[in-house]
Amino acid sequence: MEINGSDTAWVLVSTALVLLMTPGLALFYGGMVRSKNVLSTFMHSFCAMGIVTVLWVTIGYSLAFSPTAAGGFVGGLGHVFLEGVGVTPREGTTVPHLVFMAFQLMFAIITPALISGAYAERLKFSTYVAFTALWSLLVYAPLAHWVWAPEGWLLKRGALDFAGGTVVHLSSGASALVVAIVLGKRIGYPHRKAPPHNLTLTLVGAGILWFGWFGFNAGSSLGANGIAALALVNTHVAAAAGAIAWAAVEWIRHGKPSSLGVASGLVAGLVVITPAAGFVGPMASIALGVAGGIVCYGGVQLKGRLGYDDSLDAFGVHGVGGLVGAILTGVFAAKAWNPAGQDGLLYGGTQLFVEQFIAAGAAAGYAVIVTFVLLKVLDAVLGLRAAKDDEQEGLDITVHGEEAYALADGPGARSLHAEASAHEDEAPAAELVAKSV
Repeated sequence: MEINGSDTAWVLVSTALVLLMTPGLALFYGGMVRSKNVLSTFMHSFCAMGIVTVLWVTIGYSLAFSPTAAGGFVGGLGHVFLEGVGVTPREGTTVPHLVFMAFQLMFAIITPALISGAYAERLKFSTYVAFTALWSLLVYAPLAHWVWAPEGWLLKRGALDFAGGTVVHLSSGASALVVAIVLGKRIGYPHRKAPPHNLTLTLVGAGILWFGWFGFNAGSSLGANGIAALALVNTHVAAAAGAIAWAAVEWIRHGKPSSLGVASGLVAGLVVITPAAGFVGPMASIALGVAGGIVCYGGVQLKGRLGYDDSLDAFGVHGVGGLVGAILTGVFAAKAWNPAGQDGLLYGGTQLFVEQFIAAGAAAGYAVIVTFVLLKVLDAVLGLRAAKDDEQEGLDITVHGEEAYALADGPGARSLHAEASAHEDEAPAAELVAKSV
């Protein structure tokens, strides 16, 4: 195939849109934590942009998309240090290989960042760095190979995942549940309330995620074509339906629809439509969005019933939503919308329905096992939890030496007052020197 300018332009734009989602996630998560942990929560997303980028261009992309080295389980070393990844088209596409690599990189960045919603406010930063690096290589890269590489065993079986329902959301959500259980609860949870400190940030983040998700899903067509249009419309419709559904459940149960509920619902709708975005029609996307809003609301309630501390509902939204999306893709997919897909259960495609269960179970099971082992190793080597005193005071000041807000009685404000006093003491001396001159 030759490079197509329109396709390349669209994937370039989509790459930028998907990258924007990670700062959007930082805002979304940052608004939900306490004010003493805002910057540490932002760091979980922003540092992932650095850590995963370097790993991806050196070895991660090769493990995900090089010709298979282990029976469809993981890629080989053919693209280590981007060997063979240049400006000519990647096989089977009309965009430069570098553009395809960069687009996939943005997915690799945000996936481990999603897990941070489960360990916010209590994970050691050194452990975060090691976990993010190792998880991206040991979990994300193999799963991407299973589902999206031509030799991937789940793809060859016929499983469908248009833009990352299993690779991104189910894997990160399942891992988040393991992290929450192994790491343990925040000090005082659930008796000590820890309400979101700034829902304005969260809503702005949700809006950025919605905007960026057009690149996430519609960009996965890898071209400026009809499937991109289909994925874009489905993405928007599902997000809208998810927001309405979550708010409606809250309204019925509590008498008040909340802004946090609307934000969570639209993200749930986006998660659920992701694997199906290029395989279903717009009316089906309404059903998927509603299912996302309702079922993910229930998924969030599980932590109260079962007693684990998924701080920012990474499992409740991304794990549950990724599972629901994968299964419902096997119900609503229709070749009438995308001949490259398959017919789902509603259209007589029982085989696809079965394969979606197999893919979801394999992805979740693999992520759970590797994450558990990885956490145990890191606990033995580095330790998992921040020191108790650090956690109580807040990770912003104790780990990073800074605060998001210079409050009147905060440590940051005290340091500012100290600096101001020092400058005041210096002022008379400076004036004397000036006069003497």
